[in-house]
Amino acid sequence: MLPLSPALPPPPAPRAPAARSGYPGFHHAVSLLHGWVPQVVAFVAVLLLVLAFARFTRRWWLLWMPVCAVAGVAAAWAAWSYTNDQGLASDPAPVLLWACVGLTAAGLVAAIVGLRTGSWWQRIAAILAVPVALLYTGVVLNQWVGYYPTVQAAWDAANADPLPHQVDEDELADLRGTDVGTGRIVRVDIPESGSDFRHRREYVYLPPAWFAGAKPPALPTIMMIGGEFNTPADWVRSGQIMPAVDDFAARNNGVMPVLVFVDSGGSFNNDTECVNGPRGDAADHLTNDVPAYMESTFGVSADPSKWAVVGWSMGGTCAVDLAVMHPEQFGTFVDIAGDLGPTAGTKEQTIKRLYGGNADAWARFDPLTVMAKHGPYTDVVGLFDDLTAPKRNSTGQQHYPGRPQVTEDQIGKGGRDGVMDTNEEGAAEQLCDAGKQVGIDCTVHTTVGGHTWQFASAAFTSSLPWLTARLGITVPGLSS
Repeated sequence: MLPLSPALPPPPAPRAPAARSGYPGFHHAVSLLHGWVPQVVAFVAVLLLVLAFARFTRRWWLLWMPVCAVAGVAAAWAAWSYTNDQGLASDPAPVLLWACVGLTAAGLVAAIVGLRTGSWWQRIAAILAVPVALLYTGVVLNQWVGYYPTVQAAWDAANADPLPHQVDEDELADLRGTDVGTGRIVRVDIPESGSDFRHRREYVYLPPAWFAGAKPPALPTIMMIGGEFNTPADWVRSGQIMPAVDDFAARNNGVMPVLVFVDSGGSFNNDTECVNGPRGDAADHLTNDVPAYMESTFGVSADPSKWAVVGWSMGGTCAVDLAVMHPEQFGTFVDIAGDLGPTAGTKEQTIKRLYGGNADAWARFDPLTVMAKHGPYTDVVGLFDDLTAPKRNSTGQQHYPGRPQVTEDQIGKGGRDGVMDTNEEGAAEQLCDAGKQVGIDCTVHTTVGGHTWQFASAAFTSSLPWLTARLGITVPGLSS
């Protein structure tokens, strides 16, 4: 009788088609935050505006130039007043932004009133000056909010190009049981399940482990929330976290939490602060619609110890609020440079704007009040990654230890805040101290730097090993 052959290993899973490649990194593509692109746009804008205003007639300088100047000042003042009145930024925007708004308005008036004066090239310059000045205003605004770090990211967003690794939902079934190499992102339309919140389509990242086997494993889930002015794709387009996510998954044989990139606003400029109120019942959407959909559609774990919420800027405030209000759903949170609580200006303005004047509603969503009322928490753990403002040297430049000195207009502001947020500074310590008093295990990491998407990305990446270990996933050889 012939000896039995040893058991052969099962054949490897078939290789899935390659995923769409990711975006260039922050430092490996043409930057929109600093470098030659903003400088060239600024030069062209200034040149065209000088040509537009350079009319050599007495009537022009005595009548129309003052009209242009008044229009520019009025436009800059109106934009500044509106921003402050609506509480759109805790820190003042760079002065250059208001100057660009004023010059764009002045250029528009010059183009209109100067159509019958000057030479033909001056009239053409005046017409071209308006869109170019408006473009530079957008560049400066982008440097403040930091949404598009590179030309490629802005181009992809403007053209609604797919995200890295994105596939259609109906393609997921064909990928079941294959070696996908890297995870996939799918755009989803989450139905209402206990809320009445009009939201945009959201995104879900499924790691390679989700595709292995006959049915998806009950993986942990991380809810990802962006800043005040946001789209659900911000963590991917602006934060550019996918290379770090792919690297982490590769180190752990494809095992990684599912990420759900949620819509907390319903539109780009609707600041809900993730509460229920006149701006929409965002809290109900995040606590009712999203978990129910993720569990039923993607089979993720329903165990609150397997759910975490991560937020940046306004989203950091949301992360704390969701965890302390709903510990039965979220056992872990990461607050990256969030505020002390949901904020839309002063306390009085916040109560009026976010809660329709209902002070009791403000108290229901104020994390300090919620924690004091709730009492002892069980197995809720949080990480605060906070910022302190960089020091300034004698020339007004901000200095980052270990990094080249950069001027303020070279720093993308991310979220809604500037380099230093007066509502933000010290918030992490206050919230963590209050949390510890009621049983929340929390830690505060403080970094000197700017309130930028680059910081948000770095903070998420550095917290990922700890976060996944907290959710029950560890990577051998990778420190947390």
